[in-house]
Amino acid sequence: MSLVILPSIDLRGGRVVRLQQGDYARQINYDVDPRATARSFADAGAAWMHLVDLDGAKEGRPAQTELIGEIVRAAGLKVQVGGGVRSTEDVRRLLDAGAARVVVGTRAIEDPPWFDSLVHTAGMDRRIVLAIDAKEGRIATRAWTQTTQRLATDVAREVSGWPLAGLLYTDVAKDGMLQGPNLHHTRLLAEAGDVPVIASGGVGNLEHVRQLMQIPVWGAIVGRSLYEGTLDLREALDVARGDDAT
Repeated sequence: MSLVILPSIDLRGGRVVRLQQGDYARQINYDVDPRATARSFADAGAAWMHLVDLDGAKEGRPAQTELIGEIVRAAGLKVQVGGGVRSTEDVRRLLDAGAARVVVGTRAIEDPPWFDSLVHTAGMDRRIVLAIDAKEGRIATRAWTQTTQRLATDVAREVSGWPLAGLLYTDVAKDGMLQGPNLHHTRLLAEAGDVPVIASGGVGNLEHVRQLMQIPVWGAIVGRSLYEGTLDLREALDVARGDDAT
C-alpha cells in the first residue's frame, strides 16, 4: 500500500516552529525561512505540503494569510492549510491565497450544521479536510485545550459519504514527540468510514512510515523529524511509494 507524505510547516509569528503535544509553552524554534523550506520540500519530490497557522489556531481566525500565500507560491505544491478556520469566509480567503484545500477543526465539531452546509456548498467539493484531534480517542478542540466526550470514530462514521477531501487525524499525546504514531486509534478511525485519513503526530523515522503503510490511511504528516534530522524526506517519499529496498 502506498502512502502520501505531507511535509509540514507550523507558523507562529512568521517563524517555523513546532509545539510538543500542542502546548504553546513547549515551542521549538527552527532558524529556517518558511518559503525556502517549502521549496526544499518540492525539490525533494513531495507533491503535497501541510501548513498550520498556529497564531490562527490560538486566536480563532487565520492570522498569517499573506505569508501563507507567499509560501504556497514559493512551494509550487498542493498545499492544505489549517489553523483558526471558523467561518466560510475564512475558508474562501485561504483558498484565494492558493490553498488546494482547507483544514477545519474546532467549529466543525462544535457546529455540525454549519460544517455540513460548508462541505456541501458549491465549489467546496473535496476542498475541505476535517481535523479530528484526539486524546485517547476522544475529540479535543480549541487548539487542543479542551477535550470532549465524543469519540473520533463516531465522527468519522457521521461524515462517511460526505464530499470531504480527507480526515486529518492527530493524536495529541504523540504530536511533536517523534515516538511513533498511535497506530491503534489511527486504524480504528480509518476503518470507521470511507473518507481518506491523513495520520498526524509522532512520525519520527522510516520505520514509523512503514508502520503506517500497513493500515488503510491515505497520507501522513511529517514535521519535527525533518527539522531535527531523524527522517530524510527523500527517503521517506521513496519508502511511501513502495520503492523501499529493505
